[in-house]
Amino acid sequence: MLRTIDLRGQNLSRAELLRLVPRAAVDTAAATLQVRPLVEAVRDRGEEALREQARDFDRVSDHALRIPAEEIQASLESCPPALRDALEQLIARLRIASAAQVPAEQVTRFNDGATITQRWQPVSRVGLYAPGGKAAYPSSVLMNAVSAQAAGVKGLALASPAQLDNRGRPHESVLWAAALVGVDEVYAIGGAGAIAAFAYGVPSIGLEPVDVVTGPGNVFVAAAKRAVTGLVGIDSEAGTTEILVIADRDANPDFVAADLVSQAEHDEAAASVLVTDSASFAEQVRAAVERRVAATRHAHRALEALSGPQSAVILVDSLEEAARVSNAYGPEHLEIQTVDNDRVLALINDAGAIFVGGYTPVSLGDYLAGSNHVLPTGGTARFSAGLGAHTFLRPQQIISYDRGALAEVHEPLLAISAAEGLPAHGEAVSARFENER
Repeated sequence: MLRTIDLRGQNLSRAELLRLVPRAAVDTAAATLQVRPLVEAVRDRGEEALREQARDFDRVSDHALRIPAEEIQASLESCPPALRDALEQLIARLRIASAAQVPAEQVTRFNDGATITQRWQPVSRVGLYAPGGKAAYPSSVLMNAVSAQAAGVKGLALASPAQLDNRGRPHESVLWAAALVGVDEVYAIGGAGAIAAFAYGVPSIGLEPVDVVTGPGNVFVAAAKRAVTGLVGIDSEAGTTEILVIADRDANPDFVAADLVSQAEHDEAAASVLVTDSASFAEQVRAAVERRVAATRHAHRALEALSGPQSAVILVDSLEEAARVSNAYGPEHLEIQTVDNDRVLALINDAGAIFVGGYTPVSLGDYLAGSNHVLPTGGTARFSAGLGAHTFLRPQQIISYDRGALAEVHEPLLAISAAEGLPAHGEAVSARFENER
């Protein structure tokens, strides 16, 4: 369990670090080859293909692919009061944090007659995905939906896998979350098929194509999102969860162990990584992990994840080197638990979300921090962001010049158009002043 990668005494380049950081044996590129036929089947055969995939992967047949709006609302009658209160608290926190992500309109004035207005315009329609394999994720429903609503998106469709033990409907808690946040277009569709259905639409069940597809899932969901990128926008390749903890000897080994195990329980392919400059601390964490895995409910799943090639203890010479390793890894979740968290944080550039201090576990962000837990995985945090209101917004520039302002730039514009060999560009401006000659 938790193999050791010893990088001490080595002066590694970024390219070498990228090769050495632990990754799951099955990556998104390989999974894309497997999901492409599923995506194309939905594109070509719509509902028929979705039903075949539900039968093969979810063991569900003859179910309603679209859940009636009245059933979604009625589901709240069975929601435990304590859970409903918790979900409502999460919604309230998410609304506040998501609203802060919406930029204000900005107007740039060059003179009285020349302005550029920068506005952020929401897409028209989005497809939100909530996983439903090894666990139910009402929190993911809320993370997706509240962000889209904060951005001003009008059309929201939600998909989650059909559950054999819930009459072919998504998990009941997914319906509760949809009802609480006001999403009444819900589909019992899972995996790659759901992503394809969002991208291409399925007319027979009233599912219109969307502009953006968002939401977490396993590596096959991430691969399907990659397969439809370009036809639709995506948030990120939010696949199987991963956590990287930077900790030194002053951290609490039980805290670190608990956090590593918490993410390992998601999936056998989940990644749990500790980067530390203390070999003795690493051994303390390893022992604590073994104790906690033995006692946790999903011990078999967590043990497989912690023993896999994607999980490891990485030993380094310093916290500066730990930050370099983390930046090369680009973790979905990064925890910093050191004697000088601010110093380490200043060295971090690449991470989906960063949790600072011993009392800020990743599970807080999963549920009630108010931050969003739909984050890039597999190293994609090095170039993409987690889900937020910004995911559903497009910056648009609105340019307005009056006659005087255009006259001011007439001659320099002619000079540039001539230099580029595009005289008609300049002539389009000159045409507006021909009557003055």
